[in-house]
Amino acid sequence: MENSEYLGKEKVGKLLLKFALPCILSLIISCLYNIVDQIFVGNSKLGYLGNAATGVIFPITVVGWGLSLFFGDGAAAWMSVSLGKGERDKIHRGIGNAMLFTFLTGCAVILTAYLWGDGLLMLLGGTEANLTLSRDYGRIIFAMMPIALVQNCLAAVIRADGAPRYAMLSMTVGAVLNIIGDPIAIYALDLGIQGAAYATILGQFVSFVICVCYLFRSKNFRVGLKSFVPDLGILRKIMALGLSSFLTQLCIVATTITNNLLFVKYGMASKFGADIPLAAFVVIMKLFQIVLNVAIGIAAGAQPIVGYNFGAKKFDRVKKLFRLILLWTGGICLACTLFFEAIPQVFIKMFGAGGGEGLDSALYMEFAIPCIRIYLMLIVFTCLQKVCAIFTQSMGEAKISAPLSFLRDILVIVCALTVPIGLGVMGVAWAAPIADTLALLITAPVMVYVYRKLGRLETAEREKAEICEDTPAIFPY
Repeated sequence: MENSEYLGKEKVGKLLLKFALPCILSLIISCLYNIVDQIFVGNSKLGYLGNAATGVIFPITVVGWGLSLFFGDGAAAWMSVSLGKGERDKIHRGIGNAMLFTFLTGCAVILTAYLWGDGLLMLLGGTEANLTLSRDYGRIIFAMMPIALVQNCLAAVIRADGAPRYAMLSMTVGAVLNIIGDPIAIYALDLGIQGAAYATILGQFVSFVICVCYLFRSKNFRVGLKSFVPDLGILRKIMALGLSSFLTQLCIVATTITNNLLFVKYGMASKFGADIPLAAFVVIMKLFQIVLNVAIGIAAGAQPIVGYNFGAKKFDRVKKLFRLILLWTGGICLACTLFFEAIPQVFIKMFGAGGGEGLDSALYMEFAIPCIRIYLMLIVFTCLQKVCAIFTQSMGEAKISAPLSFLRDILVIVCALTVPIGLGVMGVAWAAPIADTLALLITAPVMVYVYRKLGRLETAEREKAEICEDTPAIFPY
């Protein structure tokens, strides 16, 4: 087993770079599966209808993703705190339980999706024009979901075990296979949207195999058959720590579904129709997902460092990490915002602004350009709010992290249901910056309280150390 004490001794900036960079790349690479599919599908003869179809399936995959983070991030946070406390003996059981229940819940998701069928797709924003494409894409993607979720769960554990580059490698290999496979399957084999799905599950399976291989060389635990025996005591702790990540993903699903339906509803009452606003929103969510994953990667990369130092009562280092997380997140997100506001048409065309039978490209661009600018104008607020939730989760503060994790998304849904009443279809986009502002105003005082609490704990720990130093030994010899 590798000594993890360096997490409490190395410079926090150096540690954060070491852990965050691979985590960011892993998360971006993981979301490339869906994004690459959309780029190739959107630029094929299917056009924006193909993008709309992948957008219908997207919420179901995010539910699965959320379940994998529920157990994976929870196990990672629990392991980091356990290492900080020097409690290693039960780590393997936590990892085994996380893998087992990730797989079982993944099976439950796909069973629900298959049995519900077209009714579920219509509920998620499917229309007569894109329903067949949604069905063809979804039934293939769902088949690999339990395996893909275990892989994502393991990636979080591997990062917490001090091997972020290995986790990144597993994601990179799968994504590269997907990127290579998409044009071959979609164009050369003429499999259309089904080809995109086949390329995706191939990459996911290979990533899964690579992650499983890590279990034979892990640093702080060894998984055996006994590891998979359900342990409700450990599982409850893991689920409590992973609840924030799970709720974040569920809220993304709720937000996406609400926006899908509202863009269809208000779009039908406008000159744009139902499918153009839906397709444009799918593109926006991909851009949103990329930037959000950068922010989450910074915070999730810091998770084992925060957890270890908090468990080891090195509160000054925890405070330094929090400041660095906010600084890095704010700087990167502001840069992304400038690009979205200055050249939105570049991003729209990347996903295919033309193609598809009956597509009015000019009308599509007319809607998509201002929609991107509005929806993403305050994404820096979104990301800062989300990293605060993950930071408190890393400290084991489940009661604080859980409500923070879904605060912004609840506000988005409320605003999306009300603002368009007066503004029409573009009002759905305006709901995002309004909610971002409200969420940050609520989160800021909470985090001031958390930061001050860390300061009080730091002072108490320092005074305790001083008392111990000043107390004379009873037996000096």
